[in-house]
Amino acid sequence: MQTTTTKVQTAFRFEKELIRRLKIKAKKENRSLNNYVETILMDVVYDEPNEETVAAINEVKSGKELERLNMGNFDEFVAGL
Repeated sequence: MQTTTTKVQTAFRFEKELIRRLKIKAKKENRSLNNYVETILMDVVYDEPNEETVAAINEVKSGKELERLNMGNFDEFVAGL
């Protein structure tokens, strides 16, 4: 099954030094500048945690006492997984 994506050409103005550094990094990864920048932006835009992760983050931030793992029984714990 083949999927197609719609790409839109656009223009941005970046510092000359930033472009130089991005080109170096893209070349090191054997990628085009466009692909390298697009990948970085996709990682930033789509880096949203799922509901379970959000709940865990909120639990930690709340200061609520968390369950402690007894490291003395760690091997038993792992075996039970």
